[in-house]
Amino acid sequence: MSILSGKRILLVIAGGIAAYKSLDLIRRLRERGASVHAVLTPAAQHFVTPLSVASLSGEKVHTELFSLTDEAEMGHIELSRDADLVVVAPATADLLAKLANGLADDLASTLLLATDKKVLAAPAMNLRMWLHPATRRNISRLREDGVEFTGPEEGEMACGEFGPGRMSEPLAIVAAAEKILAAGDTAIPLPPGVGVRPNAKKSALAGKRVIVTSGPTHEPIDPVRYIANRSSGKQGHAIAAAAARAGAEVILVSGPVNIPDVSGAKTVHVETAREMLDAVRAALPADIFISTAAVADWRVDHAAEDKVKKSGDAPPSLKLVENPDILATVSQLDARRPKLVVGFAAETTDLIAHAQQKLARKKCDLIVANDVSAASGVMGGAQNTVHIVEAGKVTDWPRLAKEEVAQRLVALCAERLAERKS
Repeated sequence: MSILSGKRILLVIAGGIAAYKSLDLIRRLRERGASVHAVLTPAAQHFVTPLSVASLSGEKVHTELFSLTDEAEMGHIELSRDADLVVVAPATADLLAKLANGLADDLASTLLLATDKKVLAAPAMNLRMWLHPATRRNISRLREDGVEFTGPEEGEMACGEFGPGRMSEPLAIVAAAEKILAAGDTAIPLPPGVGVRPNAKKSALAGKRVIVTSGPTHEPIDPVRYIANRSSGKQGHAIAAAAARAGAEVILVSGPVNIPDVSGAKTVHVETAREMLDAVRAALPADIFISTAAVADWRVDHAAEDKVKKSGDAPPSLKLVENPDILATVSQLDARRPKLVVGFAAETTDLIAHAQQKLARKKCDLIVANDVSAASGVMGGAQNTVHIVEAGKVTDWPRLAKEEVAQRLVALCAERLAERKS
């Protein structure tokens, strides 16, 4: 397994012809199990588009410092602190100069100044710019500040000149990132007594324990076949990540997914609904339980020990039995019931009515209802449109990136938890 597996990489893409290599870099990082959140400078958008970067990373791409949605949660600080490693590729002369001199006039330079993580830069520029005394001074200062570098390499430039200035190839950047992460702690320490004010406001869920279920379950028919659904786990994993950023101790119980584990959360991997329920029970007690997983409602009564073969006759009949109801089980516990129990209602018709019925039937505190019909693009997609259903109240949220849904939901859970104390 790669050292990058489960790591969160913040990729800053600056403006230069080498930006096209950043697309392959994203692919190489994700092949090794890393999640990639990308930031594009205004100049970078002349070479690669936010759409192409988002398509390859599977995550929202950030471009604006003063985004009203993101900055409501201090987005640039969150971006700079949530990563395990910051990679700048390509690192232009302009962006390196800003970092060396503490300038912060756009999103990329601001988060580079605000980060508490190691920075790996892959310079790319014309050879005369690379060899200029000002650039040499900036590189020397950045090395003293702890910035790591890979490249540049010698080669032919887009301008026709030959010499040092070509950005390192994506695999070389991946190798440099793995080396940094393998060395251990990538956090940059602050002087004693600096960083937290004595009376600073605590994170919204500091000291709280949150259990989140995510992804599908796989219910075996035989050793090679199973019953499942199209859940990608993106929404559940995003909720777990948001809860961890809010200061909670997070246990993520994940069905089979193809996305990295969440940094800052303890992940328990399961296959079936019964395994998921056992893992949730083992993680109790908790302050909040968020049941995001799309658990299979039924399983085969007795899975075959060997592969079921075609015989030329009628297809084999499968006797189905109902799986345990994880949400209802947790919601109806006595002493060990979490203070706040949140369920999801994934529906294709009569969304609000079904969600209201589920809220009453399962006896949970709120339901997050979303339309998962094929036309919605929610299953496996990057966005979601949800409705918050509580007793006597329905709140509609606009279509948002799944990460933004997660942030809003975690903030709402913290608010509801605080109300129960008052």
